[in-house]
Amino acid sequence: MEPRIQYAKTADGVSIAFWTLGEGTPFVHMPVLPWSHIQLEWQDPGRRRWYQRAAEKRKLVRYDGRGTGLSDRNVVDYSVDAHMLDLQAVVERLGVQRFVLGALTTAVPIAIAYAARHPEAVSHLLLWCPWGRHGARSQALRLKEGVDWELYTEALAHAVLGWATGEEAHRYAAYLRECATPETARAILRAHAEFDATTVLSQVRSPTLILQRRQLALFPGVEVAKGLASGIPDARLALLEGASTLPWVGDMEAMWAATDEFLGDSEPAPAIAEPAAAGGLCTILFTDVEGSTALTERLGDAKAREVLRSHERMVRDALRAHGGAEVKAMGDGFMASFSSATRALECAIAMQRAFAAQADEHPETPIRVRIGLNAGEPIAEDEDLFGTAVNMAARIAAQAKGEEILASDVVRQLVAGKRFLFADRGDIALRGFEDPMRLYEVRWREEV
Repeated sequence: MEPRIQYAKTADGVSIAFWTLGEGTPFVHMPVLPWSHIQLEWQDPGRRRWYQRAAEKRKLVRYDGRGTGLSDRNVVDYSVDAHMLDLQAVVERLGVQRFVLGALTTAVPIAIAYAARHPEAVSHLLLWCPWGRHGARSQALRLKEGVDWELYTEALAHAVLGWATGEEAHRYAAYLRECATPETARAILRAHAEFDATTVLSQVRSPTLILQRRQLALFPGVEVAKGLASGIPDARLALLEGASTLPWVGDMEAMWAATDEFLGDSEPAPAIAEPAAAGGLCTILFTDVEGSTALTERLGDAKAREVLRSHERMVRDALRAHGGAEVKAMGDGFMASFSSATRALECAIAMQRAFAAQADEHPETPIRVRIGLNAGEPIAEDEDLFGTAVNMAARIAAQAKGEEILASDVVRQLVAGKRFLFADRGDIALRGFEDPMRLYEVRWREEV
């Protein structure tokens, strides 16, 4: 089934088209500028297989850059900074805090610049057949005003796919002509030729893998790849066989083998809990930032939002690590579910320890979070959970203080014998429930 196309709005008011495919760790695949059209490229069987392979273990995110494909065409600014706004708009629209960033050829300099500027957001950086300034400059010179647009795209298609190709190159050339107008393509390539990504290589902190094909004849790609690998701290370089810049042409599995090994070293795809089946037992976890309103009044909207983004990132990191499924975010809190009460408690403890570490590093803006847990059989509907078990978990969280974890007796019994430390808080009346409930505080500051 063709992915559903959605839109995100950039800070400078440009609408960016995107789609997602699969589940798991977000993998944002940047557009090959100016050659991007997220609807038409899905009709190419080779590229479609590549996308489906990418989404087997991760959540693939694809978008069209400004001026191309289904994104806004009436645009003036095509600078690297402007294209970083496109990427930022999409990840913010999806609520993604940390992701794998992948870039092909012309998108590589933008990806490098973004990773250097946002080290907290890019967990891994994947760069495929980088062009650098030289590639953009040479293409911009060839695409001079008055050039025959059809001849230009035909020549580029044959150069990318191999000069012996026939009908395949014609189809690819027709696709290139749909991606952007010659004026837009020329403006994008010229803007990128002015940016030198080598000036920010040393600022990249994300683990980086550079994939390069040895027989590439379009430009001296191996030399460019070696230069990037030597400039980015601890970057890896994988030289693969093949003569095309397109990863879905030629030996696709060699690329994915190298990629899967690279991503699997430090951040495997998360175990996704599956609590949403109707009638299934699951553990519900609620978080709530204590004093978020006072925090906003004290720090102001912008600074308070920055602090809350740190809270969101830490919560989502803990959920990924412990197999939790985020049900919804509520501004200053989260609702999540787990198929295992043990993993839910381990996740809650990991969250509080992360918040404690943050408070030690930033004592002026500590994040104090209350956490409540309950277990039961909620009703699953429209990607949300409802029912008594959910309402009770929310009321339990409301009884907690900042830095506390409170759990129901049901949760305590489910993890009996698992070496968690509980302190009996007695029977407590919960708003909306007739009978008091026995609650337990989870002691997380001690070794468990």
